[in-house]
Amino acid sequence: MGVEKICAVVPAYKVTRHIVGVVQGLFDYVEHIFVVDDACPDQSGAHLLAALGADSRVTVITLPENQGVGGAVMTGYRAAAERGFQILVKVDGDGQMEPSFIPYLVDPLLLGDADYAKGNRFFDPEALKSMPTVRLLGNAGLSFLCKISTGYWHVMDPTNGFTALHAEVLPWLHLDKVEKRYFFETDLLYRLGLVNAAVVDVPMNAKYEDEESNLHVGTALFEFGWKHLNRLIKRIFYSYFLRGFSLGTVFLLSSIPLLIFGLGFGGWHWYLSLRTGQVASAGTIMLSALPTLVGLQLLLSFLSLDMSKPNQRPLWQRIGRHAR
Repeated sequence: MGVEKICAVVPAYKVTRHIVGVVQGLFDYVEHIFVVDDACPDQSGAHLLAALGADSRVTVITLPENQGVGGAVMTGYRAAAERGFQILVKVDGDGQMEPSFIPYLVDPLLLGDADYAKGNRFFDPEALKSMPTVRLLGNAGLSFLCKISTGYWHVMDPTNGFTALHAEVLPWLHLDKVEKRYFFETDLLYRLGLVNAAVVDVPMNAKYEDEESNLHVGTALFEFGWKHLNRLIKRIFYSYFLRGFSLGTVFLLSSIPLLIFGLGFGGWHWYLSLRTGQVASAGTIMLSALPTLVGLQLLLSFLSLDMSKPNQRPLWQRIGRHAR
């Protein structure tokens, strides 16, 4: 599979200062570029066309209404797949991403090792010095939440938008249901996890210039909390109950009633002790502590199994080109 199978999808919103340079920098690494103007008030798409003129290597899609970065990317994915491209590289239009990284990003897909590859700015501690402290801490927190909700415990830097996706996986992801705003990268990982797609992190350097991110990761930790919890519950139900029954299911089912009883019983008697001033008996303490400890151990065993899932062959290899 060569470069002729690779295209770039570039969401464009308020990036007129950068979009021309971004697109020109991609010509050496992809055959075609899909720029999706997300109803940009600055008309990023028109600005690009005026600067480049007619160029068969560039397709500009202008959305009538703002869809958010996720909606713009999904539109670009559909257009690229319809044109027969197999490797879809998502590149932001603000100039943060170095085009020379694309060969490293797509390599796992070209070798048949992955369905989805994403950049990881956390791999090299020295490179992190260029990342603002607030953004670094926020991304670390988001990474932890993402690990839990998606099941990809090896993945870091979930807000990194430099990604490559194999087009054969698209029908399994239900693009119409993917979040359209900034949570879309995590939601995409969650949906990849539901079908056991192979996902890899590719180390990259962080690059920050004069751009200003619209995503404030500190706020996102709270704003996205419920969404992560929602995905976690669905993932556990689909993976451990609907689609299969494993030792992890037994551990989880056993741990929940033990923890509820132990913590509830202990909390109630602790409350009574505060009200009456009477110290709880040793038997009462043990009746609370033992179920709690056993339940906690079972829960940790479940997490251990969840973290140690074996690596899967890429989904596009397992299902075949015409499986759907």
